Amino acid sequence: MTGSFINPLSRGSGGLLGRTREIKAWAREVFRLPEDAVVSVNELACHVPGCPPKETVVLMMFRDQTVQVSIHKAILEVTKEDIGQALSTDVSSTR
Repeated sequence: MTGSFINPLSRGSGGLLGRTREIKAWAREVFRLPEDAVVSVNELACHVPGCPPKETVVLMMFRDQTVQVSIHKAILEVTKEDIGQALSTDVSSTR
């Protein structure tokens, strides 16, 4: 085997769990969430025609609000810039 194997579920910063933690931290920073806010990050299969096969959904719950943003990338591909861009273009809020 010539390439190195990267375990996407490893606890290090390069794995799925590490990236999920980063996304949560970025969301807290970009959205200026209160300390007691709950942030959930999930990767879902996108079944909408023309949509990339994976999307990352960030759900933020605080006070009496729930805010959801969808980023049409897999968790491991999401960047801090994607979170900032989601803030300006794709924020849906429900009560």
